[in-house]
Parts: sequence; structure tokens; C-alpha cells
Amino acid sequence: MKRTLVLLYGVACYAVFFATFLYAIAFLGNFLIDNAIDAAPGRGVGQAIAIDIGLLAVFALQHSIMARPAFKRWWTQFVPVAAERSTYVLLSSLALILLFALWQPIGAVIWQVDSALGKGLLYAGYASGWILLLTSTFLINHFDLFGLRQSWLYFRGRPYTDIAFRTPSLYKVVRHPLYVGWLLIFWCTPTMTAAHLLFALMTTAYILIAIQLEERDLIRAFPEYASYRRRVPALIPFTKGRRVTGLADGVKQS
Repeated sequence: MKRTLVLLYGVACYAVFFATFLYAIAFLGNFLIDNAIDAAPGRGVGQAIAIDIGLLAVFALQHSIMARPAFKRWWTQFVPVAAERSTYVLLSSLALILLFALWQPIGAVIWQVDSALGKGLLYAGYASGWILLLTSTFLINHFDLFGLRQSWLYFRGRPYTDIAFRTPSLYKVVRHPLYVGWLLIFWCTPTMTAAHLLFALMTTAYILIAIQLEERDLIRAFPEYASYRRRVPALIPFTKGRRVTGLADGVKQS
């Protein structure tokens, strides 16, 4: 019975994630919904900025703290190990849902691209970001990253085995194509309002800071990551790898 419940819980958490993923495409792209990131403002600028920064901070803290190995060791005293990743995915999704529900547009337009060619190129970049993000997860193990593999193995009564460190296809070009996808999503927009810019700046800063924390964990877990970091650039293809940045997306650190 417990195994079945863990499996059902994992499937439910994944379903919440997938619905949140689809909503994020509409929210950040200003498609189909009224309360998208660049919607008309409804509060004063100061209040809107404070709320938005608070929402982004909640997501960043949840995402980073729960990804740390020390927290996982503490957390699995209360949550079954097989459900730990699914719980992380669920809480990350809920943090995003909170952000979508309470986000406060600010309104001032930083840039506006009106030409058909310009819009087409930016929307192509936006779509490419989502495709790159999703593809990057499948190149390693999508179902392990989002907790389904763990719950399925537990249901089958089989021990969990860690995903080995490897660098397939895109991971030979940049260390974390998943983050490159996010950056395309954040910045490729024909309409950049002040709220959208705040979101893009803070999430980009979060990525760069999180990289530092995650690399320390990765080197401890995978000594070969150090040489990989020296060989392969972090974000920009065909540039030299650097010690100060980088994330092996294939290892589920965030």
C-alpha cells in the first residue's frame, strides 16, 4: 500500500509540475491569460516592486535550500527517500504558482519591438528556450529529475541508483544548456516592461549565484566535474570553460 501511495504521489506531483510548466509559457510569453507578466499595472510602483521581489525571493530560497545535500539529509528524516524529489518538485511548482497568482505588473515599457521580423526573431528565441530547456532534461534523465523514476523504482521494490555523471550532446557544448534555455526565455520578448525586466534581472542573478553553490556540491560528488568545468564553457558556446561558473544540469541539484 505504501509503495502505491508513493507512486501516486509522484505522479500527482509531476502533474502539478507539468500544468505549472504550461502556464509559465503563457505567463512569460503574454499568451492567452489576462494576468501575464506584462499586464496592465494595478498597484503603486513601490508596492508592486516590493511584492514581486518578495515572490522571487520565496522561489529562490525554496529552490536553493531544498537542493542542498545537508537539507536533503535532514528532510528525509520526515519524508520517504523515494518521495523526496517529488516533494521538491511539488514545492517548487507551488512557489511558482504563488508567483503567478500574486505577481504585480509595473507597466513602464523598457522596449517595444513592433516590426514583424523583430517580433518573429524574439518569439523564435523564446520558443527555442523552452525547447532547449525540455530537451536538456531528457538528455540526462527527465523522469529522475522530476521524481517519477524514484517513485517507480520504489513501487517495483527495486533500489534506487544514482544517475552517473555524463555529458551527452549539448552538454559537450555548454555545461548547462538548461540554464541557457531559461535565459532565452527570460530575455527574448518583444515587449519588455519594468516588471518583466525586474523578473529577468533577478532570475539571471539567481542563476549565476546558484551556480556557485551547486558547483561545490558537484565537485564533492563527482571529482571528474572539475576537469569538465575547465574544458567546457558554462553558458556561451565555443568559449573557454571557467572555474567561477557552471552547472552540470544532468545531476539533480536544482
